Amino acid sequence: MKAVLHRDAPGIAVVDLFADAPSVRPQPAAYLLAAYAVWFDAGTVFLCVIDPGVGGSRAPLIIQADRRWYVGPDNGLLELVLRRAAKTRAWRITFNPAAMSASFHGRDLFAPVAARIARGGKPPGVLHVPTRFPIWPDDLAEIVYIDHYGNAITGVRASALPPRARLSVAGAVLPRARTFSDVPRGVALCYENANGLMEVAISEGRADAVLGLTVGSKLTIVP
Repeated sequence: MKAVLHRDAPGIAVVDLFADAPSVRPQPAAYLLAAYAVWFDAGTVFLCVIDPGVGGSRAPLIIQADRRWYVGPDNGLLELVLRRAAKTRAWRITFNPAAMSASFHGRDLFAPVAARIARGGKPPGVLHVPTRFPIWPDDLAEIVYIDHYGNAITGVRASALPPRARLSVAGAVLPRARTFSDVPRGVALCYENANGLMEVAISEGRADAVLGLTVGSKLTIVP
């Protein structure tokens, strides 16, 4: 995909936001995308490909949400972006490349469209109403990502919790702290991460290994 972006939109910076986002699971990635995208300027184009239904009946989408662009599959990956934006528009992609594989629309369809929009082109599609996922909660009480250090990001915004609320995970109620050094070495904690999501960590340790956490692990909010 990056090769296509460099070919079709030369000179435009490409940033890997989550090259290791949860595979074949659009739901946890939807909460990550909504939280992290707000740090990017208006006009940024997000190429979003978690697409287990590639080649099937799901629609290929272009979304404009609060002056940022998102290109990806209509499978819920953009649900939280749509839900939290003040102003949105959506198009079903009608661009039909000369050569498109059945199983790699990220390279053959989504990347060329993202490059076209990044160059200032018009969305190559028709206005469309995306599939919505109303059963998905506004905040997902699960682990949605494990980072390089073993810290476990949740789908819960800190702003959605009472100030003294804590998280219970793997049978333990975790103290809520401001940062890692607020607890002794080896102690588990929960805290608001740098992008506004609640996160589980162990001071100078790996929360995933010690607490047995994986993407999809459930947690409980303790008032």
